[in-house]
Amino acid sequence: MSSNPVAATVASLMSRAKEELTELVAFKSVADFDQFPRSESEGAARWIADALTAEGFEDVALLDTPDGTQSVYGYLPGPEGARTVLLYAHYDVQPPLDESGWTTPPFELTERDGRWYGRGTADCKGGLIMHLLALRALKADGGVPVHVKVIVEGSEEQGTGGLERYAEEHPDLLTADAVVIGDAGNFRAGLPTVTSTLRGMTLVRVSVDTLEGNLHSGQFGGAAPDALAALVRVLDSLRAEDGSTTVDGLNADSAWDGLQYDDEQFRKDAKVLDGVELIGSGTVADRIWARPAVTVLGIDCPPVVGATPSVQASARALISLRVPPGVDAAEATTLLRAHLESRTPWGARVSTEQIGQGQAFRADTTSPAYRAMAEAMAVAYPGQEMQYAGLGGSIPLCNTLAALYPKAEILLIGLSEPEAQIHAVNESVSPDELERLSVAEALFLRTYASGAN
Repeated sequence: MSSNPVAATVASLMSRAKEELTELVAFKSVADFDQFPRSESEGAARWIADALTAEGFEDVALLDTPDGTQSVYGYLPGPEGARTVLLYAHYDVQPPLDESGWTTPPFELTERDGRWYGRGTADCKGGLIMHLLALRALKADGGVPVHVKVIVEGSEEQGTGGLERYAEEHPDLLTADAVVIGDAGNFRAGLPTVTSTLRGMTLVRVSVDTLEGNLHSGQFGGAAPDALAALVRVLDSLRAEDGSTTVDGLNADSAWDGLQYDDEQFRKDAKVLDGVELIGSGTVADRIWARPAVTVLGIDCPPVVGATPSVQASARALISLRVPPGVDAAEATTLLRAHLESRTPWGARVSTEQIGQGQAFRADTTSPAYRAMAEAMAVAYPGQEMQYAGLGGSIPLCNTLAALYPKAEILLIGLSEPEAQIHAVNESVSPDELERLSVAEALFLRTYASGAN
């Protein structure tokens, strides 16, 4: 790959990329301001704005979005009459979870065994660095041949929809001929992959109340209705015996007809413990890309440490439901809420509240942009043909952009291959993947600009 001038430039910039990613990872930019200071997210946003300005971007702005967070925008003009490409990433990250589970501090980029560890290295601060590397390589080899817009979101992980609503209110801002979403990943390290489908999602909070206050379990237990026990019954109703998701009225038997995911490889990637079975039915690809999946994200109830012998008066849970393309997320939300309310036992009082929602997405893989990306990836990954895979996660902005700009071609690439362990402890990025994908993106922009695809 070094014989290619673009590849050689990217290789020479990798030490700088590591320094920049180290600076960006240091911001604790979790967009949950009840847990993390707003100043950390605002600091990350300013860092990005300064980086874009230094690269010659115009109209650089911190956009105050309706959910109370900031997205960063910039515009880099290209040759007159050139196509426009929008590059997306997000700088907000998931909480570090149990920091004691990290081998090294989550907000300090650390190199270990050939990978760079830290929260956001792959998801998705590394995605911004990938965009910068690609643009720098093109500048060094004749210039950037397209108009470039960059948008870096500040609340993607929270699913609160700030950027989607801002884009709807300012429909001219993100217009483009093609969109590269840098928030997906290769099916495995070294295998170039574009993500052709995304599951949508809904977040619902369910609250169960049975008593005016907690009661002594010795005096009242056995007859007094326990809100926590009622909630456990409700949550259990969301799964069949084999672990398949069961929401009343929601189809759960669709099949995936593309790239397949070997069971044993999935067990390895997911780090399933020996002897523990996978859940659900059908192929792994069916289960994670083509069917709905419910997850209980959290339960409010007394912790084991410090628990008292009490019958609980109230309990609540936050539930995520992923829905595949072809299923309307709003309809799925209605079905989920109805299920929770109808399955609550003992006449307990139950309430549900929608917290967040995003629609599923399916790309048109026959478009010129996909042919250009296939050519670029064949160069960046010699001997490998670009693959198409689904992604069980959600990127709500994709559907907003598809609705606002129906002629735009949307591609999803990124750094989140299985070893990256995004959303988990010890998240990391492969610098080799960062390098190769930066080369692929640069070559894509050049090929796409030529229009000969």
